[in-house]
Amino acid sequence: MKPEEIIIAPVVTEKSNDELQEGKYTFKVNRNATKVEIAKAVEKLFEVKVLKVNTMNVNGKKKRVGYHLGKTSDWKKAIVTIDTDPQDVTYLAKGGKETKISKKYKDSIEEFMGA
Repeated sequence: MKPEEIIIAPVVTEKSNDELQEGKYTFKVNRNATKVEIAKAVEKLFEVKVLKVNTMNVNGKKKRVGYHLGKTSDWKKAIVTIDTDPQDVTYLAKGGKETKISKKYKDSIEEFMGA
């Protein structure tokens, strides 16, 4: 699946807005997507480092229009925790030289609120 097919839309609620300061973003995702696929899609689309993904299936609500009863469709919600303080990676290269790699990750998702 393409990343655009996995991430459907952001979920903007009062609770999800409160979690933005902690680096947690809530998305409506494809029902067949796994946590690994969701993490890779968010990293590719928004250029951030994903630390953790929590998913849950949301059951549809019962609705009534006049005499007819119906139900909204079920959907899947993912809460993605991103790295808000990306650090440079340091490792030892050949000959014992210390090498530093600077990862170009963002520390927030600006497109989340439509900015």
